[in-house]
Amino acid sequence: MFASLHTSTLTVRRVQSRGIFDGLFAKLRLAYQVHTQRQKLAVLDDAALADIGLSRAEALAEASRSLWDVPANWRC
Repeated sequence: MFASLHTSTLTVRRVQSRGIFDGLFAKLRLAYQVHTQRQKLAVLDDAALADIGLSRAEALAEASRSLWDVPANWRC
């Protein structure tokens, strides 16, 4: 009985610790995606920017924002 109780306690701790790493991984993945999207936005030509309804100044302003400056609905 002691062994099964001890084993289940270790299993619960392992699952809880994965949650921390999963959250960290999700935030790192989001930061990479934001960085990539903003780099691509910065190099779009004027015709492509007009298609999505942005001016060159708006695109460059968005591209220069910090990694952690993302809309709330993007956050994990």
